[in-house]
Amino acid sequence: MENWSNCLLESLCENLGKTVTIFTTSGGLSGSGFTGVLLSADREVVRLLVCIGEPPACPIGSACCNTGFGPWGSDNCNNGGFWGNPFGGVAVIPLRAIACFTHHAV
Repeated sequence: MENWSNCLLESLCENLGKTVTIFTTSGGLSGSGFTGVLLSADREVVRLLVCIGEPPACPIGSACCNTGFGPWGSDNCNNGGFWGNPFGGVAVIPLRAIACFTHHAV
């Protein structure tokens, strides 16, 4: 592994669990950067939590559906009792594709 990638990996590892923005060498929207919580970094890829999943709208699962109560109403139970995206999202970025990353100084 080249020296620059060792330094990059070391800097990334120092920021695990923190919010960072990673810019890639790719074009389009991915070249605009990914912002999220840095989950892991190794010699191959970086994993970034870019969208946190929603908690269940009903603590007892789908038993709340079709009751007419709750924010989803009686006729909208096709989302499993969740608002929006129940799973979240993780961006897996190859280390070789990172142009730079930003993080808070303190």
